[in-house]
Amino acid sequence: MPREDRSPRSLFGIRFSLLARRWRRALDAHLASAGLTAATWVPLVHLSESGGGITQKELAVLVGVDGSSLVRVIDILAREGLIERRRDESDGRARLIHLTPGGEQRVAEIYRQLAEAEREMLADLTDDDLTKMLGHFEMIERRLSGLEDARRDEDAR
Repeated sequence: MPREDRSPRSLFGIRFSLLARRWRRALDAHLASAGLTAATWVPLVHLSESGGGITQKELAVLVGVDGSSLVRVIDILAREGLIERRRDESDGRARLIHLTPGGEQRVAEIYRQLAEAEREMLADLTDDDLTKMLGHFEMIERRLSGLEDARRDEDAR
């Protein structure tokens, strides 16, 4: 049954969520055609974006999976020579995950493939359109961060 309220505010969340899923499926399909799976390209990109040297737990949060689910993927990426685990100098018990030079090369290929797919999907938008949209995304992200911080503060009381 369709919603009675058809205002932009009532439509935004569901449209944005559905579009994000569709966008991700399109990227996954494009990358799969280049031999890259979502299970491996996503952690590599997050490692690159974070600067590397993060724990498995931190990577799992970035990827959006349970830490134990990521172990197998990390093992595969390590066997392929794309990442390595190094001892944390500040905590000898912990291991930090880093990209290897081979991993950095793979991430560069992933970015090339992502750029190609995004060029196709964004062909009808101008750079000005995208700049405005990104500005709006930043506003939403700031608002969400503020709401999350307020909830954490409230839960801590």
